[in-house]
Amino acid sequence: MRIFQWMYDKALVWAKHRHAERYLFGLSFTESVIFPIPPDVMLAPMALAHPERAWRLAWLTTIASVLGGIFGYVLGYLLYEPVVLPFIQYMGYQDTFALVERWFNEYGVWVVFIAGFSPIPYKLFTVGAGLMHMAFLPFVIASFIGRASRFFLVAGLMYWGGAKMQAKLREIVDILGWGTVALAGLAYLVYG
Repeated sequence: MRIFQWMYDKALVWAKHRHAERYLFGLSFTESVIFPIPPDVMLAPMALAHPERAWRLAWLTTIASVLGGIFGYVLGYLLYEPVVLPFIQYMGYQDTFALVERWFNEYGVWVVFIAGFSPIPYKLFTVGAGLMHMAFLPFVIASFIGRASRFFLVAGLMYWGGAKMQAKLREIVDILGWGTVALAGLAYLVYG
């Protein structure tokens, strides 16, 4: 199945839309709270389509993601029981969220940085940081550094790689996509 290549081709079309930056901002914000699709899916093709705006797009993605992270933090801090807990129970994420809480206890603010940079679902850690009443300023700093590192890396790869990177990425996007799905499944089996 070439589903990821199809999604990549669609993202390239959306990247050229006149409201693409607004969509990128919205995607980046909501991904930090609830949405499952990472903003890299839009950022990469947009940086390829408009290399002269790659750094601006990385900033936009970072700022929107950190603002979404702050919103997730507030949800966890103030509205965990009435809003977040019923959602976690409805989705069957109790075990996953318990693991997130354990990681917070073991690693503290470092887990926010790691979640911000890696493909680990950042949204679980934004809400978890609020629930655990993590100090707000370290949370924001770790989020900013982790998210900026990730999104500037993506934008930079697209900026410097250009058309060759676009062709190579399109060629291997299904391998990367299914590999990520397999790693997430493996991580769930090992740590879940």
